[in-house]
Amino acid sequence: MKQSTIQISDVIYNAANQSFEALVSVTTDSRTRKYPCAIDAPITMSFSQAAEGLKKQALRRDGGRAGLVSQMRNRVADVRAGRAKFSARAWLETLGIRAADKAA
Repeated sequence: MKQSTIQISDVIYNAANQSFEALVSVTTDSRTRKYPCAIDAPITMSFSQAAEGLKKQALRRDGGRAGLVSQMRNRVADVRAGRAKFSARAWLETLGIRAADKAA
């Protein structure tokens, strides 16, 4: 059995649907996936009971591999070629405009 760390964030009570909703992150050794979860419950339900229901739903969805999921992967950015430093004097000279010489 894999070890998972659960983090529940942005918990709200949706009075129109009479449900607790949250974004639940399930982290294992190799990845983190985020699931939008909702459980039908009265507003009088304790927070710990609501959190347990949201946690169970996220774990079920993590095991099933179906539905909406957000996954962040560690990615190393590609190395891009550097740009030559812009020289206004050289650019003006290509246009045939000579920069004024400083008087000494």
